[in-house]
Amino acid sequence: MSDGGSEGNGESDIGTANTMRGRADESRVKIKFLLQANRLVVTGVLALFIFVGFIGFSVFLAPPLDAEITSADTIETIFSTMISVLVTGTTLVITINQLVLSQENGPLGDQRERMSDAMDFRTYAKDLLGQSVPADPSAFLQALVRETERRSEVVDRLAAEGDDEELREQVTEFVDSIHGNAQEVEDELDGASFGTFDVLFAALNFNYSWKIYQVERITGEFDDSLTDDQRRAFEDLRTSLSMFGPAREHIKTLYFQWALVNLSQYILYVAVPALLVAGVMLTFVGAETFGSTQFLDVPVITWVVSGAFTLTLIPFLLFTSYILRIATVAKRTLAIGPLVLRDSQR
Repeated sequence: MSDGGSEGNGESDIGTANTMRGRADESRVKIKFLLQANRLVVTGVLALFIFVGFIGFSVFLAPPLDAEITSADTIETIFSTMISVLVTGTTLVITINQLVLSQENGPLGDQRERMSDAMDFRTYAKDLLGQSVPADPSAFLQALVRETERRSEVVDRLAAEGDDEELREQVTEFVDSIHGNAQEVEDELDGASFGTFDVLFAALNFNYSWKIYQVERITGEFDDSLTDDQRRAFEDLRTSLSMFGPAREHIKTLYFQWALVNLSQYILYVAVPALLVAGVMLTFVGAETFGSTQFLDVPVITWVVSGAFTLTLIPFLLFTSYILRIATVAKRTLAIGPLVLRDSQR
């Protein structure tokens, strides 16, 4: 399982935390930075870190930057290299964009097969939900989560009618865990719009795979005492949980494509100003441009070179901020189904 796990170390720990952060036992700041924070804000934070670090090293290391610029062609070396990197990096981004969109430009037969698969999935979802399938991704996931809740209540009611006290206790704990997790996810999905990360983040909080494992474990452990109605109820619950997996993966794939297209656009937007800054620094700025003028006891040339260097790095930092999120999501959703990949979830 890739997105959830037990709070304890034994299989008897049926309930789990209601959020991905709680299950992974990671800091709120880390999750916020890697996943939830706006990628442009993350880019700004990274840029500020580079700028402050560059200023600090320029001032406190010997020789200082202003002395180094006077004695060597430091500015020319830095910004001529940055021009080459920007041109190469922008070309690479265009290539990535073409790869992402390549499946959108396939032949008619491939497009018909994609459409057929999508309609088959919606038909199956309609049979599962007993109603028309919402077109909005957040509403669709909400419907699946609510259906899981409804089916878990059936399991709980049938278990309560039985004579096996241990089964009743485990089912009650399991169903309470489903309700708590489902309510958390439904609240997060309410009003979330596709294109933002909110929909996918809410889907990551629903650890369907751990719940599938618990259904399989309970039905296996109490196989001799289960009635036919109880078995059918557990199987219905397992089916709705299993449906959430491919639905989430499909929405995750669409989000990745959306994010990479946005990333390509943003990098193209900032690459041109970055090239302009690098060109201006290479052509017009030298050791004597600002003389011995200082600002906050730091030579102005140091501020200018640090700022220009940071600005030329913006395309790379933007790329980094997006890849941090995409890689984190991909790592947490490597497996589909009840497989435990992370030690903290075992």
